[in-house]
Amino acid sequence: MLQQFGFTQYESQVYSSLITINQALDATAIVKRSGVPRSKVYEVLHRLSEKGIVMESTVEKKRLYTALPMDAMIEKLKTDFELHIEELKKINVEETEVDDRVWTLKKNQSIQSFIKALSLKATRSIFISAWADDLVTYLPLLESKYKEGLEVIIHVIGEVETIIPTVSTLIPDQSHETLERSRIIIVDEKEMMFAGIEDSYWQAIRTQSPPLVKIFTDFFYHDVALTKITQRYKKTVMADEEIKEVLMKLRY
Repeated sequence: MLQQFGFTQYESQVYSSLITINQALDATAIVKRSGVPRSKVYEVLHRLSEKGIVMESTVEKKRLYTALPMDAMIEKLKTDFELHIEELKKINVEETEVDDRVWTLKKNQSIQSFIKALSLKATRSIFISAWADDLVTYLPLLESKYKEGLEVIIHVIGEVETIIPTVSTLIPDQSHETLERSRIIIVDEKEMMFAGIEDSYWQAIRTQSPPLVKIFTDFFYHDVALTKITQRYKKTVMADEEIKEVLMKLRY
């Protein structure tokens, strides 16, 4: 129950054994309910008491324990998390020179958070490409940056409503056999992240390498240009089977 919040397995087992019964327990009963070895249970109870999530009482020379109520426990976890965040903010991060290494990043939530962080620190421009249902996650931040005067250019697969005028919209055609979900963000033309799905999981690369940033910037404009050309001259290009075959194989 509590391991995902940084508690040990034994701590989680003891808390679970106490919160799921409507009475105080002594150490012997906790051992039976939790499965924690007797040799460890007092140590675990002491840690939980120090952390403020187990309450203690002595009744007729017997030490009894009960869990912090669930509502209070949830509030404590939220408060602790917010305090940890505030401590993180106090850390001074030194500005580094251009990092031309290519870094990989996994997990969709981490990738989304990094894209938002990149957008937040942008001072001149943001170029972003994503699917519509994905882009809405970043749209409020992008619109805020646009209002601040930054150049924001969007390439989106599917339709979105936004105050940003520089939007290139591709409506997928059933003929797009190789159209894959992906994300590109380029900030201030100095840093970029490209994310895609591999083996059913999101993975990304991020770099400040000038040559790679330029390549992905060109790649971004390639998508924008192809989308505009395809939309404006769709009947013409789709009537030519050779051109149509090539277009349908492109990533955009």
